[in-house]
Amino acid sequence: MAIVQGNQIRKPGRRWSFVTKSSPLPGFRLSLGFTMVYLTVIVLIPLVATLLHAARGGFGVFLHTVTAPRVLASYRVTLGSSAAAALLSAIFGMLLAWVLARYTFPGKRILDALVDLPFALPTAVAGISLTALYAEHGWIGRYLEPHGIHVAFTPLGIVLAMSFVGFPFVVRSVQPVLEDLDPAMEEAAASLGANAWQRTTRIILPVAFPALLTGSALAFARAAGEYGSVIFIAGNMPMKTEITALLIVTKLEEYDYAGAAAIAGAMLALSFTIMLVVNLLQWWIQRREGRRV
Repeated sequence: MAIVQGNQIRKPGRRWSFVTKSSPLPGFRLSLGFTMVYLTVIVLIPLVATLLHAARGGFGVFLHTVTAPRVLASYRVTLGSSAAAALLSAIFGMLLAWVLARYTFPGKRILDALVDLPFALPTAVAGISLTALYAEHGWIGRYLEPHGIHVAFTPLGIVLAMSFVGFPFVVRSVQPVLEDLDPAMEEAAASLGANAWQRTTRIILPVAFPALLTGSALAFARAAGEYGSVIFIAGNMPMKTEITALLIVTKLEEYDYAGAAAIAGAMLALSFTIMLVVNLLQWWIQRREGRRV
């Protein structure tokens, strides 16, 4: 007699065997095979080659390269600015997603299209534009300089450039979730006496938080790897406003390929660790919500 538990079928005297659910769309193995080949050629092989090239000089040389004072300073600038930019993107991206999902107003489609502009706009163009606006004699910078607010060629400018390229990830991650959220749930909570804060924290945020976390993580990853829009507004001063991506390019221009590969490998490991932690946190949140249901 067969015993069925979940997707597993057990027969007396036999080992456990797994039965996959049938799909109305055939070709799973073929599709998976093409996908794995594509990912291997486009993603895995180049990343593995980078790590192997970084390990050529030995662990001692690798450690000395990635822990040099100038490199550590670039880590602090890059990761600190990326975290600040991701936080700003989470706040203002959530607000913009809420406006686009819940309100109808003239020019909404234009605003919705402008959200995707950083995806299509060359990053160098964004960097030049931001520098021209926020420089000492720029259209906006001339009004900030008298108050002691310096944007161009400072860490603040780096955060601004990274926020520019990162906030669309938050908007596009959160907006579909808010559009699918039934307003009747909020109306029911309001009819039961819940105020605006309670409706936000107990109905909206629990539903939107996983998407907000995903968008913020993507914004952070995008900002950490940003180059074109940052180098124009950063000033690129070593130990102060030099990002890691620029340091890698500098190593390549000096024909120090091993050093460039070592720094790139360190950033790769760090970025992978951050994304892994975010994915595990999402899995934990979804599992907890599933248990509640």
